[in-house]
Amino acid sequence: MDREVVIKEVKTKAERRVFVDFPNRLYRNNPNFVPAFFGDDMQDWDEKLNPAFEYCEARIFLAYRGEEVVGRIGAILSHAANEKWGTRRMRFTQVDFIDDKAVSKALFDTVENWAREKGMDEMQGPIGFCDMDREGMLVEGFDKRSMFITYYNHPYYLDHLSDLGYVKDIDWIEHMIPLGDENAPTYQRLKRISGALLRRSGYHKVAPKSRREMRRYVRRAFELLNIAYAPLYGTVEFNERQIKKYTDKFLPIIDPDFCCLIVDDNDELMGFGVGAPSMASAMQKSRGRLFPTGWMGVLKSLKFNDTLDLFLIAIRPELEGTGINGIIMEHLYKGCIKHGIKQAETGPQLETNHKVHSQWKMFDVEPHKRRRCFVKKLEEA
Repeated sequence: MDREVVIKEVKTKAERRVFVDFPNRLYRNNPNFVPAFFGDDMQDWDEKLNPAFEYCEARIFLAYRGEEVVGRIGAILSHAANEKWGTRRMRFTQVDFIDDKAVSKALFDTVENWAREKGMDEMQGPIGFCDMDREGMLVEGFDKRSMFITYYNHPYYLDHLSDLGYVKDIDWIEHMIPLGDENAPTYQRLKRISGALLRRSGYHKVAPKSRREMRRYVRRAFELLNIAYAPLYGTVEFNERQIKKYTDKFLPIIDPDFCCLIVDDNDELMGFGVGAPSMASAMQKSRGRLFPTGWMGVLKSLKFNDTLDLFLIAIRPELEGTGINGIIMEHLYKGCIKHGIKQAETGPQLETNHKVHSQWKMFDVEPHKRRRCFVKKLEEA
């Protein structure tokens, strides 16, 4: 007879390490799983280190059969998101489990019960504290390697969620974009478009000369994200501590060749795009740990790579449709040519964000992954 599934709330730092490490063990032999930064996931659940706790409550749980850990789930009550979107939703996140429906049911029952206790009437996820967190469960592209900024999961997760009453709320799509050399027709076209736009618009690109100068622009970029991403699904505004946190996180990996900053004559940021050579292989080898030696693999991946991860592109709302994103794309493409990068992979992009998807039409693009946010209406217990 199967042993009973026991759900325990994570309370100690040692238990949190088990929680964060569980997917590394579950997907140990899967070549398409890419861990996140272990330290980042540890900080997610530390109220002193994660600024999102200024507007969120959160709890995390582990599922046990005897002494064996067989699943995990995080629960986030984002008061800011519920206020902004007029909902009463509990978010679930960082969910993983073995292929045993008693385990998944016990995990979700626990979070759903807490949601009811807090007066929530819906469950939503996987989605994090804010839009910089991983979101969406993989529903297509299980044979493709993940990015370190996205989840990987087994196909059986979908069957489990369906049985538990979860249905699609929205999807994100990811693309793989093949790139050529400086003579490629697509690059030459982008080069012409970019040059014409810069001459006509009066805007110009900036190239910060120091890390200190770059920090000022990175901070402005997150302030612009608050404006540009405001209408997008599930987003909430970054607070001051979050802007500092993500500025500190991204600054060390930013290469000017893969960062385009467009300003007006008053040095106001009009738009930006940022990417970095893929760290997927390095993250797999280190299991997401930078220390003691993982950082060396990450640094190597930033210098020698054939794939660019596209993280963020944003422009001011009043400039949508002006083609200014063409300047950003040409700059990133030029950086890829310089560094011998052969392809670029987008992060998850909302299926409803047609303006973003349309910009890839000039490429021989492959939409190769799809991930989903689910929702479930809660009945009274």
